[in-house]
Amino acid sequence: DAICNFVICNDSSLRSQPIIFNPDFFVEKLRHEKPEVFTELVVSNITRLIDLPGAELAQLMGEEDPKLPGANSTASGFFRSLMSLKRKEKGVVFGSPLTEEGIAQVSQLIEYLHKNLRAEGLFRVPGNSIRQQILKDALNSGTDIDLDSGEFHSNDVATLLKMFLGELPEPLLTHKHFHAHLKIADLTLFDEKGNKTSTPDKERQIEALQLLFLILPAPNRSLLKLLLDLLYQTAKKQDKNKMSAHNLALMFAPHILWPRNVTANDLQENITKLNNGVTFMIKHSQKLFKAPAYIRECARLHYLGSRAHTSKDDLDLLTSPSSKELQPLKCQKRSRLDTCHQEETQQRTEEALKELFRHVHNMPDSAKKKKLIRQFNKHPTALTPGSDVPTSPAPRRTRSRSFSGLIKRKVLGTPVILERKSRDATPEPERISKENVHLLQKCGSPAHMSQAKLKSLEGRKEESCRRMRAHLLSKDSSSL
Repeated sequence: DAICNFVICNDSSLRSQPIIFNPDFFVEKLRHEKPEVFTELVVSNITRLIDLPGAELAQLMGEEDPKLPGANSTASGFFRSLMSLKRKEKGVVFGSPLTEEGIAQVSQLIEYLHKNLRAEGLFRVPGNSIRQQILKDALNSGTDIDLDSGEFHSNDVATLLKMFLGELPEPLLTHKHFHAHLKIADLTLFDEKGNKTSTPDKERQIEALQLLFLILPAPNRSLLKLLLDLLYQTAKKQDKNKMSAHNLALMFAPHILWPRNVTANDLQENITKLNNGVTFMIKHSQKLFKAPAYIRECARLHYLGSRAHTSKDDLDLLTSPSSKELQPLKCQKRSRLDTCHQEETQQRTEEALKELFRHVHNMPDSAKKKKLIRQFNKHPTALTPGSDVPTSPAPRRTRSRSFSGLIKRKVLGTPVILERKSRDATPEPERISKENVHLLQKCGSPAHMSQAKLKSLEGRKEESCRRMRAHLLSKDSSSL
């Protein structure tokens, strides 16, 4: 029932490694196979969290060109043209749009910096310009670089990484997302009266960033994750390198979030929001690249179409105070359903007993009928249906009690029974009575007769018939 991808690996050394389940498997599958459905799902939840007017929403969806601060200024236009001319002189990696090949080259810088996070003033202190140019040319040409040879310093590598980000045609978070990030900075908590406070709503901010990162282009998202992981680890060692999350945000906000070719005067009051936004991303980077639980569930249901096979990671994320409050309600609902089922079963049993009681009262008078009635009377609460069933006995029928009638019933039993069936209005009384007796015995009635007693009664009846035959034959012989 589940959709799985299998990869056959011929390397015996890799077969023993544990298989890691990716909880975002169906999210990534939906993103690649049906990007329109995926984008609509994510954007609908983004607009639930932040208020995006029609123009800003169209910019986020790529339907309109983003309107950025300072775009109409003559100075900024000249500055943007100058920067574009400089980018034409760049190589394959620096100054070019972000590609997987460029990420593969720059990832060497990131791996090296992970090993050298203790350098004081990392990303703030500039490196040697000559060594940086050598390293830059090597990356553009695609040649192999041995950063561990000792030829380059960690400050050279850190400065070159910032240079690479600064020469991208647009910031790492793209121009389309600029207004959305400004709105995320305004997400604050509400007080008991429903008034907006100045305290940031961190949970909603994390959720909004998770959603925005999902609709980033794949190369941008991959490099952003590598970069934020590096800055997070750098901030953890701030006692050695003297670089806190806020200090790192001041270094990287222009490359990650600021629109290209703008000055500080163009941004004005938004600079604080943007810098604080990058600081927040660095501190919470380990949570921002996981899809929200409801996005995972929607993507999984899109392919599986059922709620089975829920992963443990989904169950952990879905466990919240609201879901814990719903558990007692679910138990109460289940108990009510069980009670209703028991009452329905009991009602059906009572109706069946009422029907059986009616059959017994409609039977012709006989010893079996009397026995059944006595059994009902012994258990009035369990078997007697109450006032719904008529208690008046059926009209008594006269029957012969002479010796000749007894002999006829014993000798010619079958014709007599058939003749009686044709006269009676009640269909098949003997068969119904036997079924009723059998049902009552199943119900546990204590008034049933043992097999030994039945055999003794039959024996007595046969003995009396034998004596009557002998008496009649002796009468006939004496008269003759």
